[in-house]
Parts: sequence; C-alpha cells; structure tokens
Amino acid sequence: MKNNIDHLRITPNASMHYALQVIDKGAVQIALVVDEVGKLLGTLTDGDIRRGLLKGLSLESSVESIYYRTPTVAMVTDTNEAILQIALRKKLHQIPIINEEGKVVALREIDDLVQPSQKSNKVVLMAGGLGKRLGDLTRNTPKPMLNVGNKPILQTIIESFSKSGYTSIVLSVNYLSHKIENYFGDGSNFGVTIEYVHETERMGTAGALSLMRNMLSEPFFVMNADLLTNVDFEKLHQFHIMQNPVATMAVREYDFQVPYGVVNIEDDRVTSIIEKPVHKFFVSAGIYMLSPAVLEYVPDGHFFDMPSLFDKLIQEGQYASSFPIHEYWLDIGRMSDFERANDEFNGVF
Repeated sequence: MKNNIDHLRITPNASMHYALQVIDKGAVQIALVVDEVGKLLGTLTDGDIRRGLLKGLSLESSVESIYYRTPTVAMVTDTNEAILQIALRKKLHQIPIINEEGKVVALREIDDLVQPSQKSNKVVLMAGGLGKRLGDLTRNTPKPMLNVGNKPILQTIIESFSKSGYTSIVLSVNYLSHKIENYFGDGSNFGVTIEYVHETERMGTAGALSLMRNMLSEPFFVMNADLLTNVDFEKLHQFHIMQNPVATMAVREYDFQVPYGVVNIEDDRVTSIIEKPVHKFFVSAGIYMLSPAVLEYVPDGHFFDMPSLFDKLIQEGQYASSFPIHEYWLDIGRMSDFERANDEFNGVF
C-alpha cells in the first residue's frame, strides 16, 4: 500500500510530457488525475499517452482528453481480500483507494501478490544478419557482437529484457553463429536461458519464426539484434494484452522536412505555398510482440519479413496494433550509427 502518493498526482491541464515523467519516476505505471481539493477524477497510464500520440497529440498537449475518467477504485474500508478480488476480476495492477469524500488517499499495488517477477514469455532475437554496411567491422564479427559501451550490442539487449523479468531467450543465428554461441553459451552466466535456432539460409525477420512453431505457445517478443533502446518491454507487453491484437508493432515518429517551398496547384492556378513543410510518419522500430496465432501466417522455408507478415495479417482482417515509442532508440546500420551509439551509450544505459 502506497500512502504517500503526492508524487503521483497531476491535474487535467498537465502536459503529456510532465505526466510521463510522473509515471516513470513513480515506478507504479500510473498517474492519478485529481482536482484542486484532491478528489480523484481519473487515472492515466503510459498506454493512454501512447494512444494519444497515435491520435496526433504532441507531448506538449494536456492530458485532459486522454485520461481515463471511470477508473476502478476501492474504499478505505475495503479489506485486502476484497481489493485483491476486484483486481483479479478487472485484471488490474493497482487500484486507487479513496475515502468517503472521493479523495484519493492511497494506491494499492497488486502485482507483487498475483504474479511472479519472472515472465515465461519468450524473447526472439534476430541475430543472423550480415551487417554489410558496416564494412570491415563485420568481416569477422557478427553485427550483434560489435562492442558498444565495452560490451556486445546483443548483451545489452539481453540484459535489458532480463531486468524486466523476461529471461527465456531464443537467438536466431546464421552468419558467424559460433561466435555468438561461444560467448553466450546457455545464457546462465547472464541470468537467462538461451536456445538457438540456426537459419541455414537467410529467412528474413519473420521467416525464421517458422523454425520455432513448437517453441512459442504464448505472446512473445521479436526484436532485431542490432538495436539499442531503453524501451520498457513490460509496458509493450501490457499494451499488447490490453489492446488484444494478434500482433503489435513498436513504431517511432520520423520527421522529414521538404527543403523547398511546396506549391499547391489546382489546374494551372497556384492555390498556396507552404515553405519547407515538415511531414511526420510512423516507422517500424524493429520491435514486436506477437501472439502464437500469427505463426499460421508464416510460410515454411521461405524468406519472409515482418512488413510482409503484417501486410498478410491486415489482408486477412486480423487486428494488428501499433505501440508508439518515445524512448531512446537507435538502429546500428551504418558506421555513423555505430559511432553515435558509442558516444551516447554511457548517458543512456
């Protein structure tokens, strides 16, 4: 029970950026939206903010339009057993406790009581790429084994998942796979268990999943093994559960500025000129959470990448969701990315 919740309180006019800081510093995955006298108006989670970003809001927008106005609450007079039953029925991780005046006085956390810290969901890391764009660096070393911050990129990824409780790792390997296997072994030296799947030929970011059908029985992560990010994987997992899609793709915003004035024309008439407009897109971040049902859409023994898988799911009428990330993210594909990663590593990890 958290009785000191002052640091979790925000007002409806708080910015989404400030709310994220409250949620992250509070370490309980929630902010409590209150009025001027402390009466509970609603709750706000990381998922609410990400959905707001997908709707076109910015981090400077207020939380007024996105916070949840009818949260499940418990009274100060409720027993622990009663609160636990409410949480189990509603699949909640925490419940605000209010008094008779409707003022929030505490927050009851449920996670420690109903779920273990370690999760059984598997983490599939695609570590078989050639890394040709990095030239001599990958001539004798697979790209995931390049050192950034004095340790392999792949080690940083595995440690990040382990810190979130995901310790069952599957490595899909190909190029110079023996160097990866010799370094990590069965994973016991890194606090995880590692299984290896060998691609005898390049199968793409989704094709290799056809080799793992008997290994994946619950929602699982897939991630490219050449990424550096401090994304909270547990939040991605929770988002996937709450949205209940067959597949979730982590996406990040990409801005592109046209270096010229754009002229809008109807017939031969100039209707407007927009000087150097900025276009915003969401692009794939190379991180996914998939339900086992997607495996039936993955062909056997063929090259098949993630965009093709998502296209197929969409064509078949399956629900695929997006999880916008605002945290640090870097794809180490070129020499400049590798140099940048080493410059920034200590300030992020």
